[in-house]
Amino acid sequence: MESFVHLRKGKTPRRLHADLNGLMDDELGRGGFTGRTANIYRRHDPTAYRAIGPLRPIDVLSSELEPTDATDANGGPLRMFSNADCRIMLSRRSDPMPFYTRHVDGDLLCFVHRGAGLAQTEFGELSYREGDWLYIPKACTWRQVPERETTLLMIEASDEFRIPPPGSLGRHFPFDPSQATIPEPAPMADDPLQPGLDEYEVRLVHEGGPTTLFYQHNPMDVEGWRGDNFAFSFNIDDYNVITSDSVHLPPTVHLFMQAAGVYVMNFLPKPAEGVPGTERTPWYHRNVDYDEIAFFHGGSLYGIPMPPGLISHAPQGVHHGAPEKARERARRKFDEYARVDWQVIAIDTRRRLTPSAEVLAHQLGHH
Repeated sequence: MESFVHLRKGKTPRRLHADLNGLMDDELGRGGFTGRTANIYRRHDPTAYRAIGPLRPIDVLSSELEPTDATDANGGPLRMFSNADCRIMLSRRSDPMPFYTRHVDGDLLCFVHRGAGLAQTEFGELSYREGDWLYIPKACTWRQVPERETTLLMIEASDEFRIPPPGSLGRHFPFDPSQATIPEPAPMADDPLQPGLDEYEVRLVHEGGPTTLFYQHNPMDVEGWRGDNFAFSFNIDDYNVITSDSVHLPPTVHLFMQAAGVYVMNFLPKPAEGVPGTERTPWYHRNVDYDEIAFFHGGSLYGIPMPPGLISHAPQGVHHGAPEKARERARRKFDEYARVDWQVIAIDTRRRLTPSAEVLAHQLGHH
């Protein structure tokens, strides 16, 4: 039963996610922690289990994965996880694409983990750097021209990516859309990277594909555009982080963009919770309604470096969370650290994600 009055049974702390006094804080919450919840206080670490079977957390280092575009200019990204709503891929390209590409099945969001360069789109060029998000609308023709080797986390949604609806804080939080970079039209008669081409290759990326189109003219021939459907970039440095001094906030306050069944979040440096006794580490949980992907971009957690490029998959229904020793350290160092310096990209999906064979072959181990 849902009610303003929440029930309380047995031994519980007075405050939410605070003053645990040796208990383990385990949240069983619906709707990504925004629906009905039960905060369960346990004697033992709920992640202390041994798993047999496919439904278990997976950790993999992106540097261990080998997309074909890492060694071949004609190659492509590596699929890591997928379901009916999205595909999550990894690209590590150092050579410019000798072709154009068009993702036909859905919108594309690319996070620049390492590198710099240009994304040439029908709407114009977008220069990119580390920490940038690149948004490419569904069926938009584009190509990547790296200045140096570029690692991209790529999320293709079968639905449109949209910014979250404005909440009680107003339409400029958690980010101000006016900080996005919008491209200017830049029509190209020839291909400066491959002068004198007789035809121009556009690869259509889609299930059951690929399909290749050959144009007798450069498809980047757009003289102008108008409307509200366009490519853009946005850097995480311009993201407005929402914080609380007295409780660790749920991940949904860090939402960046969303599509049907897919939610993308930025966990970025922020002031740590300052009220004594408040738990600064996310509580144990089992992702009741969402699979969760965490991509570690960089930073540290109370002096412990976070492994850049680590990709973690936590399937719904299976407990996960920081190890107990990390929680104890955060409590012990409460007065020593005033900030959380993490940089983590999170993707939550309503449907279960299927890891690819390459990810399973390179996983770091499991519980």
